[in-house]
Amino acid sequence: MKEWMNILSLTKPVIQAPMAGGLVTPRLAAAVSREGALGSLASGYLSPQVLEKQIAEMQALTSRSFQVNVFVPESRETPDEKALEKWKTSIPLAEQAPPMTTEEQDWEDFYEKIKLIIKYKVKACSFTFGMPPAATVRELKDNGCFLIGTATSIEEAVALEERGMDMIALQGSEAGGHRGTFLPAKGESSLGLIAFIPQAADAVNVPVIAAGGIFDRRGVQAAEILGAQGVQVGTAFLMCAESEASRIYKRELLAAQGTDTRLTSLFSGKPARGIVNEWMKQKQSEEADTLPYPLQNTLTKPMRQNAAAQQDSGHISLWAGQSAGGLHAATDVKTLLDQLC
Repeated sequence: MKEWMNILSLTKPVIQAPMAGGLVTPRLAAAVSREGALGSLASGYLSPQVLEKQIAEMQALTSRSFQVNVFVPESRETPDEKALEKWKTSIPLAEQAPPMTTEEQDWEDFYEKIKLIIKYKVKACSFTFGMPPAATVRELKDNGCFLIGTATSIEEAVALEERGMDMIALQGSEAGGHRGTFLPAKGESSLGLIAFIPQAADAVNVPVIAAGGIFDRRGVQAAEILGAQGVQVGTAFLMCAESEASRIYKRELLAAQGTDTRLTSLFSGKPARGIVNEWMKQKQSEEADTLPYPLQNTLTKPMRQNAAAQQDSGHISLWAGQSAGGLHAATDVKTLLDQLC
């Protein structure tokens, strides 16, 4: 058994991706953990109060290990006033958007969530969008928490190891949802996994796991041959009965091909891979002019919520990886993990 699996008492080298935005609940994450893989809670967009309830519920559902994913706050860009007004008038229901948070408020939220992870003795914590402060790393490690960083480049993987991560999730360009990129790059900000895994495995001394486009046993085996010690899977778990993905979301996943996805900043201001829909087609010429994250995300939130309530797939963010074309039927956690392992 691999050392990281032994530390977390796992029997399967699979992590369920911590997909923020309500797609993952304790029901899904606990089902994954009970099968011997690592279930994940996503704290992004949750208040500390809601996260605390989810952690308590998770611990009531399973005694197995699980992780909590935390967004690392980023420096805020000041948006151009003309651009801000333009998007306020062109995004449906933008006038109903909640107040924008400040960078200071984001850090307060971050530290409150770290306190909860320590309070409830959560076995593992992962980070997205950057590196946690060194003091936070020390505090979590002193409390026995296993730390996982998210990298989209070799440089990021090296930096995360130096910061003290115990393992690094390599997010390939195939992956659905937001890029975890936090360091500038001369060219494209994320690599495909075939090129990424062996280079990163050679560059760092901690275990690496592969994330992006993996949906069956062949992907798991390929990742391990290339040097990964496990995989992180997101899109395929959305098709499970235990996920909170809506009926319309699952329908779009079943109908999609891998070529039906692309990166877009139109929903959140940060590049994320999703199934191309009406909003992405309508605003494609304005991609380069989106507001910085999380301002764009805040303004599109009412539109996305209303579309979800109306079962309108044209105006919700249908995050999905290039594995979408390999998903052919609804499933459940046990069946999917059997297919992966």
